[in-house]
Amino acid sequence: MLNSQRLPWFMALRYLFSRKRVASINIISGIAVTGVAFGTAALLCTLSVFNGFHDLIGSLYTAFDPPIEVVPTQGKLVTADDPALQRMAAMPEVEAASYCLEDNALILFRGRPTIITLKGVDDHYDHVTGIRSILYGTGTYQLHRGTIEYGIPGIGLASAMGSIDYGTLQICAPRKGERINLANPGESINALDITSPRVCFNVNQRKYDDNYLITSLTFAQALFEQPGCVSGLELKLRPGADLQAVKSRMQQVAGSRFKVQDQLEQQQDVFNVMQIEKLMAYLFLTFIVMVACFNIIGSVSMLIIEKRGDMATLRHLGATDSMIFRIFLYEGRLITLLGAVIGIVLGLLLCWLQQTFGFISLSSSGGNFIIDAYPVSVHALDVLIVLLTVVVVGSLAVWYPVRYLSRR
Repeated sequence: MLNSQRLPWFMALRYLFSRKRVASINIISGIAVTGVAFGTAALLCTLSVFNGFHDLIGSLYTAFDPPIEVVPTQGKLVTADDPALQRMAAMPEVEAASYCLEDNALILFRGRPTIITLKGVDDHYDHVTGIRSILYGTGTYQLHRGTIEYGIPGIGLASAMGSIDYGTLQICAPRKGERINLANPGESINALDITSPRVCFNVNQRKYDDNYLITSLTFAQALFEQPGCVSGLELKLRPGADLQAVKSRMQQVAGSRFKVQDQLEQQQDVFNVMQIEKLMAYLFLTFIVMVACFNIIGSVSMLIIEKRGDMATLRHLGATDSMIFRIFLYEGRLITLLGAVIGIVLGLLLCWLQQTFGFISLSSSGGNFIIDAYPVSVHALDVLIVLLTVVVVGSLAVWYPVRYLSRR
């Protein structure tokens, strides 16, 4: 009696690498493997490019956004001496903490009123974030000196004002608890002067560069008439600290009154869009791989026709229909697996070449981009997902045709 477990694999391997009497079967098998390999490589490279853009955008926000941000779940403001905030800032894993107050304001520059986002920060802000690494200009980073209050604009906002060194400008905000008096708007608006430190910051994100102006926390509290109040607490952890573990402990301390967000969650909308785009690209390329797998059906079908004599011999030796079905099913799976492995190797090679040499540029005309070539980042999980996807799609594609033809 034939071994029903090992024989199908042995026969499938033998048929995969042996020469066929009809040369076209070898050609079709090669085409099937090539199609699966190129589809697999395209799927892996595309996912790696999305990972590269994800990591690139994350690195841009790193210099401006803190590693952890704590904000109230209800309302915009909370007192700086809130016990929960103080407990989180005093945790041993926290290296630096900075309070901030962020709200909309109006600047008056050369008769051109512009709505901005004013972010007041305390003196520890440059220790929590990498703001100093993205400054440009002839001045230095400073928020206040004596009675002088400084305001550091984003590079887009500075360009709109005409210069980094804008001198002194007036910033306005509605008075607390008052409606604007249309007859005399000046009575309902609080206005303070701010001075340029002759530097600006460049995050390479228009959300910040075109709208934000950083100043001292005391200035923002005075302008918005919110003494002792803040809109959030920004934290930097010590090297080696477990971000997710610390974040979980902080959320327990914060309870339902505060949200504890890492950098990814602070830009959730941006990264959600990227994940949706990555998912759509994955589904589209999976469909292409499925189409490529139909070449395997042709290869296995011709192999079944050629090996009818072998199947008759196996039946006389005691092989069942189920065993014969599994021989050709495994043949299809082996072709799929071979194409997937070759595609993975090819995809990894292409990703390495792009990382090393950047031969695919973002623009042939040399446009103004942050980077010159498409960024690539290979994740082990994506490699595993691509391999499993191709094997599963290929197995499903050949299952019914092989079952039907083997019975015939």
